[in-house]
Amino acid sequence: MRPCFGRSCLAFLLKFFSFLQTFVGVSILIYSVWVLNSWNRQGLGLDLEGLPAPWFICAMMAVGVLLCLVAFTGHVAAGVVNGCCLCCFAVLITILILLEAALVGVLMFDKHWEEDLPYDSTGELKSLCAFIEENMDICKWVALTVIVIQALSLLLAVILRATVPARRVDYDSDEDLIVSTRPLLNAQGGPSYPTTSVDSKGFHSDFWSSQMRQKGLQTVKG
Repeated sequence: MRPCFGRSCLAFLLKFFSFLQTFVGVSILIYSVWVLNSWNRQGLGLDLEGLPAPWFICAMMAVGVLLCLVAFTGHVAAGVVNGCCLCCFAVLITILILLEAALVGVLMFDKHWEEDLPYDSTGELKSLCAFIEENMDICKWVALTVIVIQALSLLLAVILRATVPARRVDYDSDEDLIVSTRPLLNAQGGPSYPTTSVDSKGFHSDFWSSQMRQKGLQTVKG
């Protein structure tokens, strides 16, 4: 009972962390949809031939979809507690953490990263950067919280994968061995008794018939 209870607690924590990641992903999707709506209200539309492509909107949507996909995989893995699902979630969350670490490294060491980006026709990138600079402390804590949640999710997935019991092939083979040996035991021990009884009956019948013949001969002679 204790291993099952501990596994249930770990699965619940993994579901909770997956829910938090889903909340972050959905928030990013809502923000990207809001930016797209503002883009459409300006009458610019999504005509990519004459205007620069709104890559910022597409990038934000991709990030939101990726977070939601990883969180959904974690929720499913925590629900079924399957080794394959847990391994898949661990691989996805590891890739996501590595991408986020690479992004943080670029932002920290490349001081002119804005110049490397293409022109943002929506203007939301500058607004977002200005908002982050004004609320730097809050944004740092939010980013740190998200990374900690993802790291804990990875740790829980690894622990749950270790607690998943492996298939007991030896136990199945023992059952097959017992089932396969039962007919052999019956075949060896069972028929021996009927054969001896039949032989004894035949012996007694022959003896009785010989006795009757001898008595019949004696009565004839007498």
